[in-house]
Amino acid sequence: MAVLATKGIIKIDLKTTASSGSSTSVFETGSLSVSSIHVDTSNIASPPKPLLIISPTVQGTYPVLLFLHGYELRNIFYSHLLRHISSHGFIVVAPQLYGLIPSSGIKEIRSAASVTNWLSTGLQSVLPEKVKPDLQKLALSGHSRGGKAAFALALGYAESSLKFSALIGLDPVAGKGKCCQTDPKILTFLPHSFNLTIPVSVIGTGLGDEQRNCIKCPCAPDGVNHVEFYSESKAPCSHFVTSDYGHMDMLDDNPPGFRGVISGFKCKNGSCPRDPMRKCVGGIFVAFLKAYLDGETADFKAIVNDPGLAPVKLDPVEFIES
Repeated sequence: MAVLATKGIIKIDLKTTASSGSSTSVFETGSLSVSSIHVDTSNIASPPKPLLIISPTVQGTYPVLLFLHGYELRNIFYSHLLRHISSHGFIVVAPQLYGLIPSSGIKEIRSAASVTNWLSTGLQSVLPEKVKPDLQKLALSGHSRGGKAAFALALGYAESSLKFSALIGLDPVAGKGKCCQTDPKILTFLPHSFNLTIPVSVIGTGLGDEQRNCIKCPCAPDGVNHVEFYSESKAPCSHFVTSDYGHMDMLDDNPPGFRGVISGFKCKNGSCPRDPMRKCVGGIFVAFLKAYLDGETADFKAIVNDPGLAPVKLDPVEFIES
């Protein structure tokens, strides 16, 4: 089963931050230069899956974020978002969990676990010189079905040797509906039922549960989307909804290849540019990770107290303190 880091969870008291006059820089690109590193399975480091690693290039020791891509998507489609996160002081590891044909849900989770287990032996060898990973501060995240896989891995549906200290679901989806969950079926439809003791943040989209047209089903159907994942999470947990954007709107503009083209037509998209959406999502990732991995809570508190700080509309914003 997955090992969760539960000791010493940082408590955030929102009352200590004023609701007016707050500011935060997490929605802008961070101060650190970053490098994109592509590591194939043939590399001497022998990762179990091809990896996109985005790392600061400045000497230092940094927390690590494992990011799982969405259904039928490629890890490189998230390059701008992941570079934003990394520029604030995080090493991001994004495996390509399968090729042209999506794997089963169980196999996908086991693949994510194998990458997690590889981190302790292989990650250091592929990072820039004088950059070190802090695997005591390891966070887990994913988008769409990858978000569901991240929750499943944290819940222990596959063996992983490292401890996760935080979990982020980016518009997670567990199937086509309550009666059609993908395996493993992790949703119970009971409030606060997830057996998790680490901080959780769920970021949803306002248009994810809407049909693109009369033929296609919603990409993030009601009942198995971000709302239910947040409902089943235990404190401390937070919920941010980008109300004017869709399920794919955090991807790069014009992702390459056939799958990149198709990704633009699968779901209902927002009418505004994607860059503010990526900055918003990236900023929430950074604020949440800084709060619960580094104890730097000011940015997270500022966003929760004043969602208007974000570059796109956030509604609702919810936070249950521990």
